[in-house]
Amino acid sequence: MSILEGQRDNQTDPVVEIELTVQNAVYPFVGVSGEEHCRVELAKIIPRPEAQYAEFFNVLGAPPARIKRHTDSYETVETSLLSEYDDGGLFEFIVSGNCPAYRLAELGALPRTVEGVDGQGRIVAEIPLRYDPPAVTEPFLEEYPDFDLIAKRTKETHTSMLTPSTFQQSLLNNLTDRQQEVLQTAFEMGYYEWPRDCTGQDVADELDITSATFSEHIFAAERNILTYIFKKSVNNCPTGRE
Repeated sequence: MSILEGQRDNQTDPVVEIELTVQNAVYPFVGVSGEEHCRVELAKIIPRPEAQYAEFFNVLGAPPARIKRHTDSYETVETSLLSEYDDGGLFEFIVSGNCPAYRLAELGALPRTVEGVDGQGRIVAEIPLRYDPPAVTEPFLEEYPDFDLIAKRTKETHTSMLTPSTFQQSLLNNLTDRQQEVLQTAFEMGYYEWPRDCTGQDVADELDITSATFSEHIFAAERNILTYIFKKSVNNCPTGRE
């Protein structure tokens, strides 16, 4: 079961909420929070080809340069700083396998909180009642024995959930018509493939615009999308900063 499939459950249906903790620094969100005595919060996971995952983390309470130094020590993690705050930043971690939050989603749970604080990791996930909670937790704990299940409770959920089509439309509403055109053309031409099938200049030529204009529109579109995705997560941070 995918994360998006889990999001289709009615937001007012009861769920079983599970809470797991871990202290193993092998997981970057745990290890980094312990090394820097900071908070590391997962905002979104996107699966990538070849068993990789793009994990977007808000890190609060530590200079971004030091965070990247720590994550660079993990052989299975590639780190990019997307946005910098006064005492933290928004990071993208490209992780090769071993992603406990995504594994929970595959088993049928929907992760709601994934965070590391001062070396203590915590995951809170919701399991729809139409699934058997032990069928989720037991195989997970077998695969990840360093996690402890510390709580399991039934509750009503009122978490805002968007269907894929509604989410897509909400994203597009945050872009100008020109930004949508540039972004879609770049995507269709393979600009976001790895390795890239075309350059920014190729896309600019296709649209009959300058390379500088292409860069202006593509960066603005990407920033608007990231702002939409992560604004709620940043606003919910204890400092309330954006």
